[in-house]
Amino acid sequence: MKIIIAGAGEVGFHLAKLLSYESQDITLIDVNRENLIYADAHLDIRTLRGDATSISVLKDAQVKDVDLLIGVTSSETTNITVCVLAKQMGAKRTIARIANQEFLENKEEIGFTQFGIDELISPEALAVKEIELLLNQSAFNDSYEFEDGALTMVGLTLPESAAFIGKSVKETANIFPGIHFMPIALRRRDTIETHIPRGNTTFREGDQVYFVTTKGGVNDLYKLTGKKRQNMKNVMILGGSKIGRKASMDLCKKKMNVKLIESDKDTAFDLADELPKALIIHGDGRNVELLEEESIQDMDAFIAVTGNSETNIMTCLVAKSKNVKRTIALVENMDYFQLSHSIGIDTLINKKLLAASNIFRYIRKGEVVAMTRLSNMDAELLEFIVKPTSKVSNKKIVDLDFPRSAIIGGVIRDGIGVIALGNFKILPGDRIVICCLPHAIQKVEKLFL
Repeated sequence: MKIIIAGAGEVGFHLAKLLSYESQDITLIDVNRENLIYADAHLDIRTLRGDATSISVLKDAQVKDVDLLIGVTSSETTNITVCVLAKQMGAKRTIARIANQEFLENKEEIGFTQFGIDELISPEALAVKEIELLLNQSAFNDSYEFEDGALTMVGLTLPESAAFIGKSVKETANIFPGIHFMPIALRRRDTIETHIPRGNTTFREGDQVYFVTTKGGVNDLYKLTGKKRQNMKNVMILGGSKIGRKASMDLCKKKMNVKLIESDKDTAFDLADELPKALIIHGDGRNVELLEEESIQDMDAFIAVTGNSETNIMTCLVAKSKNVKRTIALVENMDYFQLSHSIGIDTLINKKLLAASNIFRYIRKGEVVAMTRLSNMDAELLEFIVKPTSKVSNKKIVDLDFPRSAIIGGVIRDGIGVIALGNFKILPGDRIVICCLPHAIQKVEKLFL
């Protein structure tokens, strides 16, 4: 697939890096020479210096032959403009990174596709959505919903109290025959290797495990893992960024008590006007005395979303030491992201990864409609729509030539999620949720072409 990425900043570089691993034909455009030199030295891609909204630059990038153009510069206006121009010049599909929440909320009414923009992506909005989902599934450290919750992916570290510790997947299924969840990925404590669980895989204390479950299965998981659904009522947010602002607004609408700490005085006053239902505190969130004065020990959740990863991590560790139930830190550094559980924070979120996961579905072969990458795992979760011509169509799961480094987590049929076992027959129109290791992706994709 031929792809142009406009913008070699953090999101653009990260996208180019991930896409280059997929052996895609990538052209990266940016006005900043240093960004391009770094990308050129580290990635197997073509770099082009210039203004992405320049028609001559787009022609030089051969935009007329492009399958996908992604506008991810720091300027929302530039991203929209380059997508409009690219579509008029022959690009098959365009995606624009935007910051204005109103664009997302009214995209159907405005009809951005008429202008040549096929999809709008907001890393900040994706981060807010992730935060809200994590607070909703409060006992779990990662979660993702398919088709409004018909199937849900949840990740957790198995405690000693889990009912199936020391038992294999097959034994667990026999002991609890009415269960409605499927283990899809596992990582042992103090290791970095990701495993796709099989029938003989044994669960151990400290395992980081991902499950796919139906709506009723979430409650089963709470019972079997010994986890408790925690009622999130009091939330403290550090940082009045776009993410902090939107998260505060949404959580206030859910009747939560929100305290937002912002170090910049003018921003704090603006936030106080904009968020009348939240308590805005002007101060340095790194000051432990301030946090104690504002009763951090009484908080159910602490969310750190400043522009500084180290500040977010350290303040979350302080919150954890005060027995706050749920801590979430925004990080930009990918090295930190890989260490979330060993650091001691419940969840780290990364805007670049969220945006990349959202954009990736447009470059996958087959009818991929959703995709996410598992935190701390070298695995991806994909949702395919089965076409009448797909190799899996009208076949039982047990009869499929399915790679061992991939697993079917569940099937959505007519809006209802099902944990599908070997004798389940796949039909055209089914939505199949699959977890697979990177080297198995291409083989899985071919089954759904």
